[in-house]
Amino acid sequence: MKKFNESIVFKSIFGIVLMLAVFSLIVSSLGYKGFTEALLEQYADGAFRTADASTTLIDTDEMTSFILSGGKSERYKNTYARLSRMCNATGMTFIYVIQPDTTDYEHITFIFSTINENSGYDQYPFGYVRETTNEDYKNKYRRLYEGDSERELVIRDKGYIETDPHITAMMPLKNSAGEPVGILCVQRQMDSLLKSRNAYLKEVLIVMLIIALLVIFGQSSYLHKVCLMPIKKITDEAKRYATENVPSEKKLTEIISNKDEIGQLAHSIDQMEETIQEYVINLTKITAEKERISTELELATHIQADMLPSVFPAFPGRKELDIFASMNPAREVGGDFYDFFFIDDDHLYMAVADVSGKGVPAALFMIAAKIILANNAKNESSPAQIMESANQYMCENNKEEMFVTVWMGILEISTGKLKAANAGHEYPVIREPGKKFELLKDKHSFVMGAAETTKYHDYELQLTPGSKIFLYTDGVPEATDAHNNMFGTKRMLEALNKEPTASPKHIIENVNKEVGIFVKDEEQFDDLTMLCLEYKGIL
Repeated sequence: MKKFNESIVFKSIFGIVLMLAVFSLIVSSLGYKGFTEALLEQYADGAFRTADASTTLIDTDEMTSFILSGGKSERYKNTYARLSRMCNATGMTFIYVIQPDTTDYEHITFIFSTINENSGYDQYPFGYVRETTNEDYKNKYRRLYEGDSERELVIRDKGYIETDPHITAMMPLKNSAGEPVGILCVQRQMDSLLKSRNAYLKEVLIVMLIIALLVIFGQSSYLHKVCLMPIKKITDEAKRYATENVPSEKKLTEIISNKDEIGQLAHSIDQMEETIQEYVINLTKITAEKERISTELELATHIQADMLPSVFPAFPGRKELDIFASMNPAREVGGDFYDFFFIDDDHLYMAVADVSGKGVPAALFMIAAKIILANNAKNESSPAQIMESANQYMCENNKEEMFVTVWMGILEISTGKLKAANAGHEYPVIREPGKKFELLKDKHSFVMGAAETTKYHDYELQLTPGSKIFLYTDGVPEATDAHNNMFGTKRMLEALNKEPTASPKHIIENVNKEVGIFVKDEEQFDDLTMLCLEYKGIL
């Protein structure tokens, strides 16, 4: 039963029956209203015609004598008999004449009161006084008696005291002098109207039920043939393909003849199976290729890592300094690099660089830049000369227009004199003994590999025993969290100054830790490269 309730056939039939019910409700309501108004108009018209005829049966100039006789005079009795015959002949329930209390219209007095013999109601005796039914009646009596209205109609959908639903037509009675002497009322029960109205509703409900049954039967049969069965075939084929992953020998379009949306769906399923099959074949090839590339990238990662100094302590026999560096690429291979080595016994070369771009192209350019700079360092006397020679070579063989930012320094171990140059790289961070790490806003030259005629400039720093220098690439301050907030230079300095007297290795570990806490689970956007040197002097 639950599956049927969830089927398209059930939903379609339910929707149609629901719309039919709403339509029937609207039509029946409009018909009911129009039918009732037409009947009421017919009832009112008949009541007023009877009232018009009844006014001719009463000699209004005799009203005073009728009252004085107490309803016992022959002329009163003759008039009463004529009104009674009129009441029974026209099928009215009551024809009566009243005089309202004109002081406040709170009470009425019955002068004549005739009744239909078949009604079963009791009539009021002559001179019977009763309270006015309600404000509506009071207002109508006042308009009729005071000359503002020639006829009034009361519709009572619910009976009052001893009567059922009815209508009452009222007309004023005036003597020859034009003075009101009473109000003639013709009352007709609405039992026939109610019966006709109920019969109409019954017929509408029966017709709606028959139509609903026909719709359910016809629509279910039609939908089962043109909708449910084709969809079931499509569903079965989709389940089969999901299990077997093999296209069917016979296509759905050969089984389902529909030319509508269901036929289009069947065609789409056939196309999907063909596309998926081609995709699986291609995916198998791509997966194999990807595994090959992954293996090669893994090998490239090891090769790149092996090209960087990675054995620490780097110079166990040299007590004048302590140095540590790390490089964490954002991808399998990166464009950052660091390098350090002794040019001779008294001069240490060190550099940190960042190649434009990422991935394999940046890694290849990084290797070339590292080798060129290292070779030039053995032949030139200052960082600026090393950069200028390397820059010319990079520009001559740089069709891809890549570039690299470099900070380079040569430390004279015996004196602590550090000669450096900056090719568009990040500012270095210096710590003097007993102080905190602070940015050194050195003079920048243009990046390497972009303009062949670029000139680079040296500057000198004097390191004393206990001095530290921290070098890094932009991946450190530009590390980003989930809200696109950057780690920034301020946080980097705070991380450095947590333990400023710690070893270079521990200092780099602190920065890496703080960056990890900041970015949390966000993917690493750029390579993270850092180098820290502590100068201890000649011991």
